Amino acid sequence: MYHKEQVRQAAAEAGFELCGFAAATPSPDVPAYRGWVAAGFAGAMGYLTDRRAEVREDPRRLLPSARSIICLGKVYNWPTPYSTEFSDETRAWVSRYAWGDDYHDVMREGMTRLVERLGLDDFKICVDTAPLLERSYARLAGLGWIGRNTCIINQRLGSWIFLGEILTSLEFEPDAPPPDRCGTCTRCIEACPTEAIVPVGGGYTIDSRLCISYLTIELRGEIPEERRAGMAAHVFGCDICQDVCPWNRRAATTGEPRFAPRHETPELASLAELSEEEFRAMFRGTPVSRARYSGFLRNVAVAMGNSGDVRMLEPLTRLARSADAVVARHAAWGMKKLKGV
Repeated sequence: MYHKEQVRQAAAEAGFELCGFAAATPSPDVPAYRGWVAAGFAGAMGYLTDRRAEVREDPRRLLPSARSIICLGKVYNWPTPYSTEFSDETRAWVSRYAWGDDYHDVMREGMTRLVERLGLDDFKICVDTAPLLERSYARLAGLGWIGRNTCIINQRLGSWIFLGEILTSLEFEPDAPPPDRCGTCTRCIEACPTEAIVPVGGGYTIDSRLCISYLTIELRGEIPEERRAGMAAHVFGCDICQDVCPWNRRAATTGEPRFAPRHETPELASLAELSEEEFRAMFRGTPVSRARYSGFLRNVAVAMGNSGDVRMLEPLTRLARSADAVVARHAAWGMKKLKGV
């Protein structure tokens, strides 16, 4: 039987800055999650509302023998400017978490090393694709509190943290959740250009239907016209609510080479010219591939329309002739916006 400090040391050796322990029992946040789904805040993300929503209510539905959850955190912040410091109208912005290799692979490999170090034989590894309320368990395990922007915030490291969990039949004494240290700060709420952080039940949550990350990644097809201007130069995800967070002023940076930036601020005109094969080659092995080629070009068209740079009219004209009707319509919108029509 391992002691908690032995597990923490093994986790650090496997590349994780944070390690805590929670009981493998239903989270007290389950009612809030149900309310979030019932309010329609999940938008079109069916995987959050279908039968997997019920699985999320109890981790033992993922591993019947589970008694504890080893919660892990890995910093991904790279020492380059935040999106709030970015002002080049010719370039796009890709969310910080997608600058390097796909975190699912990096996290899973690290957790596999940890499992091997510990010699576990009855466990389940979870990254964010598993139906588990991971931020809730991360909070219960002491990794951080859940901020008004719904991100886990660690007092020492900030919020640029990937989360992962190992469900195990071993039993560990649960850690204690830290106090909420957001205080009266509302900077993330005020900075969100699409007003996606909304009040609910005396606190705040994300209405995914308004969130730039949802609009550029999860939403397929048409982006509502009234949401497009707020997307600015974002072509994949959004970092604004984390960029303005005071706890990220001195946020830790990662030493993980696989998170090194590849294409964090690519040229919009160049992106508009990518063939599907070139798109796949450029973003292979990164989270950006999740947007898919059509969705990505749709986002690029919106960003070019928001740029205010008339030089974008030429690439937009080409996209407006696309055989993909969604891309063509968003390009036409971008052209009208640049022309002030």
